Amino acid sequence: MILRPIQKSDYAALVTIADESGHGFTSLPNNEELLQKKIAHSVNSFTKTTSQPGDEGYLFVLEDTETGEVVGTSGIEAAVGLDDAFYHYHLSKVIHSSRTLDVYKAVDILTLCNDYTGATELCTLFLKDGYRKNYNGKLLSKARFMFIKQHQQRFAQTVIAEMRGVSDENGSSPFWQWLEEHFFSMDFPTADYLTGIGQKVFIAELMPKYPIYVNLLSKDAQAVIGQVHDNTRPAIQLLKSEGFTFNGYVDIFDAGPTVEAKVDNIATIRNAQNFSVEIGEMTGDTMVLLANDKLEDFRATVAPMVFDERSNSLVLTQQLADALHLKSGDFVTATPV
Repeated sequence: MILRPIQKSDYAALVTIADESGHGFTSLPNNEELLQKKIAHSVNSFTKTTSQPGDEGYLFVLEDTETGEVVGTSGIEAAVGLDDAFYHYHLSKVIHSSRTLDVYKAVDILTLCNDYTGATELCTLFLKDGYRKNYNGKLLSKARFMFIKQHQQRFAQTVIAEMRGVSDENGSSPFWQWLEEHFFSMDFPTADYLTGIGQKVFIAELMPKYPIYVNLLSKDAQAVIGQVHDNTRPAIQLLKSEGFTFNGYVDIFDAGPTVEAKVDNIATIRNAQNFSVEIGEMTGDTMVLLANDKLEDFRATVAPMVFDERSNSLVLTQQLADALHLKSGDFVTATPV
């Protein structure tokens, strides 16, 4: 299983993944023209010379090299909100008190904001059903941290990830149902799709401008604020293990949580080390995440081996070195999964 940058030839595979991902997967709408643009933008981003984060979007695919099938995707947006407003609700408290009446009450409110403008976003993580096993999910997610480590000048110091919120099999979101009833007259899949294809102006036009008192929402809507979709639980647990935290920011459509971390606090980035490559026979059973230090030619995988973090070199088989586009004497970045 090799993770690599997406190519234009992966278009058909990305259409299939977009179809399978279903409602609520905003960053991969089922729109063929948009998907083609997304691939082209990614290809351009990998070839672009830059010393600071801008509008680059890096899209990776996970390929089963035995079959040639693309079985998953994940992405990184270098800096969000520079071209289009990047909205969140921030969950906070206000105090209602009266000394005269001896009343003191803390009330939760949701305030529309753009606080994450300029942050780097992890996005577009999806793995096909039959491949949600072994270390595939971890490779698809964690390899992005290896890429950020290798090319830190391309990314912001704050990294965020929007987690898919609660919705049913028909794409109905309890949180959005309340907003729809009072403000939008538009179902959740439609609003989510419009956002995915970049038509966000309706948010500014129709979203309530003042803070929303959470206790005025329906009980169902209140219950899902900051909660994730069942399919997203493994993803958020993985990010929490990397050092990501939830600081009260939620999606404006389904109220799913957004988690954040500083680059230097992300476990994989902090722990990964560079080793010189030696070609030989591999032994051992420590599962190790491996990545080269290239840009357009980036490759990453997970493999069992003898791993000693005090060593200066790692032994790779010729086959594995070829898969990672490495040769003897090159450097490989590695850390135990």
